[in-house]
Amino acid sequence: MPNKRRWLAAGAALAVVGGGVVAAQTATAGPAPRKCPTLHVTKGWYGDNRAKLQKMIDERGSCSGSGGARPVATFDWDNTVVKNDISDATLAWMLRNDKVLRPAGWKATNKWMNDDAAGALTKACGTSVPAGRPLPTSTDTDCTDEILDIYLDAKTSTGKKAFEGEWNSRRTLPEYVWVTQLFAGHSPAQLTGFARAARAENLAAPIGTEQKVGTHTMEGYVRYYEQQRDLIGTLKKAGFDVYIVSASAEPLVRAWAPGVGIDREHTIGIRNLVRDGKLTTGVQGCGDVKDTNGEVLTYIDGKRCWINQEIFHVKGAKAWQQQDPAHRPAFAAGDADTDVTFVGDATAGHLAINRNKTEFMCRAYDNADHRWLVNPMFIEPKKRQADPYPCATTGYTQPDGTLGPVQRPDGTVVPDQQDRVHG
Repeated sequence: MPNKRRWLAAGAALAVVGGGVVAAQTATAGPAPRKCPTLHVTKGWYGDNRAKLQKMIDERGSCSGSGGARPVATFDWDNTVVKNDISDATLAWMLRNDKVLRPAGWKATNKWMNDDAAGALTKACGTSVPAGRPLPTSTDTDCTDEILDIYLDAKTSTGKKAFEGEWNSRRTLPEYVWVTQLFAGHSPAQLTGFARAARAENLAAPIGTEQKVGTHTMEGYVRYYEQQRDLIGTLKKAGFDVYIVSASAEPLVRAWAPGVGIDREHTIGIRNLVRDGKLTTGVQGCGDVKDTNGEVLTYIDGKRCWINQEIFHVKGAKAWQQQDPAHRPAFAAGDADTDVTFVGDATAGHLAINRNKTEFMCRAYDNADHRWLVNPMFIEPKKRQADPYPCATTGYTQPDGTLGPVQRPDGTVVPDQQDRVHG
């Protein structure tokens, strides 16, 4: 029975009744799943975090042979992929190199800037420099200090509030908008060039370096986290589509993201409107919110909106809503309350870099879906926070800026959490 021998050699399953072949079913098993790429960096991962990340990669990566759409991974940038903040680093470089252009009027730079702040900036920076020309911030300490006080503290140098009015505190923050508005007048390419110069300077500076900007002392170095570079590279090799979603201006992130293999098509940041080739103080909207003066940023709930809109092509008001599992990232990583919504949306794993940020750490330590991983910062980690995170009372920032309890999706309140994973 030569035919029968061929079927057997091919792995066919035969049914024999009364000595005769009455049915044959060819084996349908596909090729064995390929082995997923493995993480190589071991130092810096807390407990079994590295093993759990590898398990997630093995199970969800397209390298597993599961087929279907490529899984998505989303990372915050500042203090998640790198140590320290590239907006701070770039603004510091620009102030020390006279690259901030004087606006026609300070109050016009930001819709929430009040008269106290505008008056303080006018007094400190003067009016002798024509509008659109560089301010001499490398030597004018008063001007530099006033800009930094308002950016870093949302207060003038005399302690008065710099911004007033109404804004949705889960979508924007005036001082976050304002730093991008200070870049107005430059082209996106020029701003990316400034960020590259700041990058070279900050990467060359030893860990722990501080710098003087005006009379302020600021961090003077930035480092890529080798653990995150390894994780991003491994995710990409395993078939994940990896994106950066940052609350820094997008031209800044473009200067840094290639260092971990991320191109501009996979980079999402604050997108200021461009007119005649120059950045303006306007900001692109998201979902059902049109282009604005900064009412919507890649900030808390805004990061979800931008991920839904840009990656999963969800349009209109629906972009603000959590999507079905097929239209959400498989994995997400962040370090702060600005990241809590999109990191929580991930379906297979959430990585929290511990910087003692209340709502973020409440969610991470509560670990409602048993997929949260908490890791200390890989460079100069924070020490243990002595007091519990006040999750049950003031851990959640409401849209109006008031504080309330952190709630799970079912409405139950997250109890206060002790800081357990730290340096």
